[in-house]
Parts: sequence; structure tokens; C-alpha cells
Amino acid sequence: MGRYIIRRVMLGAGTLLLVMFVLHLLTTFAIQLNGSPALAFFGDEVPSASQLAAVEERFGLDDPCYDQTGNPCLGAFVERIGGYFQGDFGTNLRGREVTDIVATAAPNTLKLFAIVTVTWFVLGMGLGSVAARWRGRTADHGIRLTSVLIDAFPIFVLLLVYRYVFAVPLSDWARSTFGDDSMVALWFRPSFDADHPWATVLVPGILLGLAGSAAFIRLVRASQLEAYAGEHVRTARSRGLSERHVVVHHVVRNSSVPVVTAVGLTFTEALAGAVITEGMMNIYGMGGVLWEAVRGSDVALVVGIVTILAVVTVLVMLVVDIAYAALDPRIRYA
Repeated sequence: MGRYIIRRVMLGAGTLLLVMFVLHLLTTFAIQLNGSPALAFFGDEVPSASQLAAVEERFGLDDPCYDQTGNPCLGAFVERIGGYFQGDFGTNLRGREVTDIVATAAPNTLKLFAIVTVTWFVLGMGLGSVAARWRGRTADHGIRLTSVLIDAFPIFVLLLVYRYVFAVPLSDWARSTFGDDSMVALWFRPSFDADHPWATVLVPGILLGLAGSAAFIRLVRASQLEAYAGEHVRTARSRGLSERHVVVHHVVRNSSVPVVTAVGLTFTEALAGAVITEGMMNIYGMGGVLWEAVRGSDVALVVGIVTILAVVTVLVMLVVDIAYAALDPRIRYA
């Protein structure tokens, strides 16, 4: 098991380094083709050459390689990686440390993801298990049809419909019925409230979890159907074990490996969905910060946030790989 974990950690580290290098190349070529992002520091004003040079030096954009189209700027990449190892992720255009921004924004994203995870688990495991248990019946057909309909509505469509069609009337109804400061009124607020973070991320989190649950439901159903058809299930039933014991100990556990895979993949999809969700719902989280950084051409902040998200993704995949080995010992010996 130890060797398996070491191999996976080394693979994850290599993957992370490759992701950071590709991100560096993309931002470098964007700067070379579109001009210095330091111009965004001045807004609509036209800076002098000395002012622009000072800002470029301040944000590490004064390397001559940024003026040479096609130059990968390897020196700048090595310098950036060295800063990351020292905990220095740079500053945004306003001079604020990226790590300070992340420390403020990350808790809101974690709250959002906590709600998303609960939504995945309840809908995916619950509806997927019901569909597998009652295969071919009305419940199965209804759940599969529902999952297809969920897939037909991307997260930004769900958010647009909710925010501009349902949120305002629901918020007005809740305030008039329960009061302006009631929990129900906070649930349906069309924008984030930093004083009540859990209440105002509840509905966006459920919608984001709902958008990612469709494939999860179908995978749970397919995995459990395969487990139901297995010899070990027929043997357990022939021994007179209760159906509940058979389902929990022989069906759910033996169908968990592909389900764990889906959790990891859905998590990475949710990272992308969080950018849209937090941006549209004005949630001050990692996605919302990234949304504003892209709009403001804040390269240092974009690179820092995406790097941190990449680290989180690699760590999640590492946990998934270890869960594989824990659920099925054959994997770590393969």
C-alpha cells in the first residue's frame, strides 16, 4: 500500500508541474500577442513609458522574453515556481497578496462545495440505488428521464432561470411572509450576503450539485445493476441473508469503485461550474475571484488562483486513487 501511495504522489506531482507549465505557456503567449497586462493597472489612462516600466517591474512583467513572440520564458517560469515553493503567489493589480485573497475567498467556496457534495450524495446514491433496485419499473424510467432532463440544462441556464425568473418573486414572498431577516428570505436572496454565507449559498449549491448529479445517478444505477447480477449476490441471497444486508454489504460496496471515480470527475467539473455560479450569484469565493480577475486582465491573480485550483484537483484525484486501493485491494497490486 505504501509503494502504491508513493507512486501516486509522484504521478500527481508530475501532473501538477505539467499543468503549471502549460498554464505558464498560455499566459505567456497571451501577453506576447495581446500586449502587457500592466496596462490594465491604469484603467482608461494612457501611461508614460516610465510609468508602464515601473508597473511591469513591480508585477514581474519586465522580462524581455514577453516582447518576443514564441519565447516560452522559461526563466520566468522557474522564478515563479521558486516563489510558489516559498508560499509567494504574487500580488494582484491592486498590490494585495494572492494568498490573502484566497484566505478570504476559499471559505465561501468550501461552504458551496459542502452543499454540492451533500446534493450529489443524496441524489446520486439515493436515486441511482432506487433505479437499480426497481429496474424496468416506473420509478426507474422516471429517474432516468429526470437525469436526461438535468443534463439538457447547463448550470448557467439553471442559474439564469433561477436568478431572473424565480429568485425575485420568491425573495419578495419570503420577506413579506417571514420577515426581511428570516432564514427563508435569506435562502432566496438573488445575491450573496457575507453576513449570512451559509444561507445565501444554499440554493446556488443545490443547483450546482443538481447540474452535476445526472451522470452520477446513471453511473450508480449501472454499477449497482452489474453488482446485482454478480455471483456473490446470488450466493448471499441463497444463504438466507436479508435483502438489506445484501444491498449494503454486497451491492453498494462492490459497485463503489466507479462511483468514487465519478465523485472525483464531478468535483473537477464543479470547479468549472463554481466559476460560473459564484460569478453570476456574486459569491466572493475562488470562482468569483477568478471571474473578476479574468474580466480585469489581472494575470498574476488568474495564474495564482488557477494554480491553487489545480493543486486541489490533484489532491482530490490522489484521494480517489487511495480510495480505489482501499475498496478493491486488487488495484494496488496491479
